Amino acid sequence: MALYKHIPNTITSMNLLSGVMGVIFTLEGRLEWALPLMLLAAAFDFCDGLAARLLDAHSPIGGELDSLADLVSFGVLPSLMLYKVMPADAPALLRYIPLFVAVMSAVRLAKFNVDERQTLDFLGLPTPSCAMVCGSLATFLYVAGGIPAGPEVWVLDAIAIVLGLLLVSEIPMFGMKIKKGHKLLDTKRIAFLILAAAAVLAVLLLKQPWSLAVLAVFSVYVIENLVVALINSFRRGA
Repeated sequence: MALYKHIPNTITSMNLLSGVMGVIFTLEGRLEWALPLMLLAAAFDFCDGLAARLLDAHSPIGGELDSLADLVSFGVLPSLMLYKVMPADAPALLRYIPLFVAVMSAVRLAKFNVDERQTLDFLGLPTPSCAMVCGSLATFLYVAGGIPAGPEVWVLDAIAIVLGLLLVSEIPMFGMKIKKGHKLLDTKRIAFLILAAAAVLAVLLLKQPWSLAVLAVFSVYVIENLVVALINSFRRGA
């Protein structure tokens, strides 16, 4: 095999390395470094597929490696970040519920690998989007000093459960990767870009932590897809 054919897998490996480093920083209680590493992993995740298409270097090993890297960077890492911001005096069961995200991420990635319907867009919440919501929320709470052992714990657990269920749902969600035959800028995507830009601008004007901007962008993505799915469901039922 030509040497350049290994470039996509090398990029995927950098995704995995970023995720592992993020896990280490999280376990050390340094969440301010974990989110940037997750973003770096997402950049590598975007670039490996692009490189594979440009170099015509697709391989079965590359597909499996990509899923394994995503499980660490976008499944294990975000769930550990949520776990880490849980108050130490919260009930043990409640503290471990965020790990549900890691389990559902594994199921999601396994389903994606055998589901031929998800060639352009997605069915269910993509693992990187779920990870960004969890990771940015955890980082924001960490910067804010954590949460008390009160109702906030239940809210955080509820968010983890909802996101975990969305991962394995059949709800259509649009993708943003550049693929041949993929109409990138349609109404849904244009609306997302406008709303995401407005959310980031609001965070900047209010001088909030940058992690809140990441949370705002990916919350817009989740909410918009849910609203569109609900509207389409009503239309089909009419």
